[in-house]
Amino acid sequence: MESNLIDQLMALGLTEYESKVYLALLGEHPATGYQIGKAAGIPRSMVYEALGRLEARGAVLKTVEEKAALYRPVSPETLLDRYAEESRIRISELRTGLAPLYNRQDEGRLWNFTGRREALHYAADLIANAKQELMLVLTDADVEELRGVLAAAHERKVQIGAMLTGNAMLEFGQIVRHPPHETEIHGMRETLIVVSDEHEFLIASGHQTTN
Repeated sequence: MESNLIDQLMALGLTEYESKVYLALLGEHPATGYQIGKAAGIPRSMVYEALGRLEARGAVLKTVEEKAALYRPVSPETLLDRYAEESRIRISELRTGLAPLYNRQDEGRLWNFTGRREALHYAADLIANAKQELMLVLTDADVEELRGVLAAAHERKVQIGAMLTGNAMLEFGQIVRHPPHETEIHGMRETLIVVSDEHEFLIASGHQTTN
């Protein structure tokens, strides 16, 4: 479990040593650099460098007493809330800055990708950028995943026509249901189709069981 936590902290931008030091401090604080290095299992020479960087990040607090400096961690909730807010701001700024640079072009090419997540991300992108019309074939899982972006398209007055291959409800657009036995016969139980404005489309099959 600790190995996974280290990987997750590193994904946030901490180094391996910083991650180990922070985890060690969570279990024992306040602590000296020597105690932290021993608990974290890293060279003492690297402990103070990692502590300095963590202090600069606002992940660790330091106090100097008569005999030694003592350190304690900022609570995980406070630290992660800070990272979440920084990430939210960064993504918002990137969204604003990158959108004008993206020139959507009708290239007349076929693009391949693999995986349910990728299929749903591209489907959501097509739906979000539709201007006039959307034609869809959706499974129950697809309806739930895409409901929000479909509702937004409906509010933009995009015409929506959907064939549903399961039992999920969609409260807007022109809806037809594909008979269950025909869904099985035609192999459509895991088929997702999105056609946006009659010129850009996605066809995904087997995407519900592919990670």
